[in-house]
Amino acid sequence: MRIIDGIIHALLWISLGLFWLNPPSYTHLKQTMKQIPIVKKLVNNKLVDKKIKNKKPSFEMIITDKPYDFVNVSLKERLTLLSAKIGQPIFIRIFKEEALLEIWIDTGSEYVHLKDYIICAFSGDLGPKLKEGDEQAPEGFYTVKKYQLNPNSKFHLSFNLGYPNRYDKAHKRTGSALMVHGNCVSIGCFAMTDEKIEEIYKLVEKALQKGQKSVHVHAYPFRMSEKNMSFYEGNEWYDFWVNLKEGYDYFESQKIPPTIKIENKRYEIYE
Repeated sequence: MRIIDGIIHALLWISLGLFWLNPPSYTHLKQTMKQIPIVKKLVNNKLVDKKIKNKKPSFEMIITDKPYDFVNVSLKERLTLLSAKIGQPIFIRIFKEEALLEIWIDTGSEYVHLKDYIICAFSGDLGPKLKEGDEQAPEGFYTVKKYQLNPNSKFHLSFNLGYPNRYDKAHKRTGSALMVHGNCVSIGCFAMTDEKIEEIYKLVEKALQKGQKSVHVHAYPFRMSEKNMSFYEGNEWYDFWVNLKEGYDYFESQKIPPTIKIENKRYEIYE
């Protein structure tokens, strides 16, 4: 230990000796001090910035793009941006966990993300509707036709999702009048504010009037990414959600709603 202390002391003395024999020049010290910005200085009891005032930053700021806000952008703005019109075919996706209703519009070669709407209220938990009165909102693949529109709904405006569909019936699920509607109250439905249902209803109604045979509505428990699926792997409805994911993945890759058939009590996805 004494040997190490002796070496350290010796090195310190050598350093001091070299500094004494060859000290830095005043000019060098002055140039060095110029390179050190005085960021704050006390003047009349106030902190002011004398050195860097009006100076350009010595670094380039990198601003990353934020995700596009499909919720707060206006429908008119989105239609203009896409050179689209109300009346073109649309496709709807609903995500319970995110409380989000997505609308996609057909541009000719594929469907393009048009706009998102926050779901004001829905009841129940993640998982499908099983029976009348369980207050669950449905999950699955549904279609909306003209006769399912209700402009005189007591919930402002509404359209029926068509629950139970053939899949639900094959699994002996019961229930009725499961809708997307206004008035922001729900017992098994997906409720929007009156303002938002007016836009959504108009998009559905005009698309059907212009020749779209039915509007497909895909209702999911959550965005069916691999991460989310892994998180819910132990859930009692995991196998059902794996089947739903087939339709989700098809649209994610093709940007065209798949043809869906019910075979052997499961959804089968076709081009």
